[in-house]
Amino acid sequence: MPSATPEQPEEQRQPPVRDPESSRRATLLELFFDLVYVVALALISRGLVTDLSWERALQSLLILMAIWWTWAITTLVTDMYDPRRTEIRLLIAIVMFGALLMTTAIPEAFASRGLVFAGTYVAIHLGRGIFLMPTVRHDRQTQRRAARIFTWFGISAVPWLVGGVVHGAAREAWWALALAIDYVGFRLAYPVPGLGVVPETQRNITAEHLSERYQQFFIIALGDAILVTGMIYSRSSHSELGNIAAFSVAFISTLLLWRIYVHKSGQLLPHAISSAKQPSRFLFTAPYTHLLMVAGVVTSAAGFELVLHEPSGRTPPAWAALILGGPALFLVGRSAFEYEVFSRVSLSRPGGLLALLTIAPAVLFLPPLLAATGAMLVLAGVAAADYRRSRGRPPEEPSPPH
Repeated sequence: MPSATPEQPEEQRQPPVRDPESSRRATLLELFFDLVYVVALALISRGLVTDLSWERALQSLLILMAIWWTWAITTLVTDMYDPRRTEIRLLIAIVMFGALLMTTAIPEAFASRGLVFAGTYVAIHLGRGIFLMPTVRHDRQTQRRAARIFTWFGISAVPWLVGGVVHGAAREAWWALALAIDYVGFRLAYPVPGLGVVPETQRNITAEHLSERYQQFFIIALGDAILVTGMIYSRSSHSELGNIAAFSVAFISTLLLWRIYVHKSGQLLPHAISSAKQPSRFLFTAPYTHLLMVAGVVTSAAGFELVLHEPSGRTPPAWAALILGGPALFLVGRSAFEYEVFSRVSLSRPGGLLALLTIAPAVLFLPPLLAATGAMLVLAGVAAADYRRSRGRPPEEPSPPH
């Protein structure tokens, strides 16, 4: 018999990097992948409500940061590599399975399922590197980039797994250390002795794709607020007038969060990335600014649940922290986001924060519904200021920091 060795198909010989001429739109598989995070955000906001304490707030923040990082790094992978290639599709499906397993462990992540949560997180990030390094073996520079990232996640795996075994405050401390390693490593471009940092030439990003993905995740976060509003309202047993008032405040607040996000900066993000002298700056800042805004929306959703559950009576301090803290956290992130796009911050952002701080003492003597109404009016004021500033003026061009 002839012993001919068939040539590998061209697609298999070439690393699965994005073709500069390929479509920049998110694929249906990426959108399907996002569905896991709808459940994850809902569980995080629900956890804030079940145990109102500073310790639970810290735990929820750590869980959100971990969940967010699995999404953010996977999004960067689909920005650098072609999500239509079979191997990248398989990688997305595997990460989706891991993210779903992490999500199921969220309610007991600081109790009996800590090792499941931490072990799955480690498996996602180390497994991604183990998968990619041989896949891109024909491109030495790309393989070295994957090796740098793998090394940093290998280092953070130690405190993740140790934290999964210990209990109480020790788990919080170990996981905080692990997240610090993961976030700082990314910000420093993953320096490794002998390999250096990820070169500037390998930090190219696809403006349309990356901006679209961040916009989509923010919509997912707003979907958590809508889900909480609908679910709690359907089970509420208070007077119909009070229920409708609380429902209306929650819905309008969610709408205002969306409006403030998309106004100018949200709309111009793709243009800002593509026109920047150093587009890679967005690579190192967008994950953090969007994390702050998402955290604000998740906290706001928890506040909506409290108001819908009990709109009357005095507002306890912990309730006020959620009701006012969610919009405040969102405005902090939105200020940083605006600076990313325009190199300045509108006065309405710090003005909104100051207004929330000003009304904070008063809401302690008011019903939760009025506290939420106050937060809604502050957001409405910020949105109105945005509208007045841009009305009748030509579209503002983005001017990212140099």
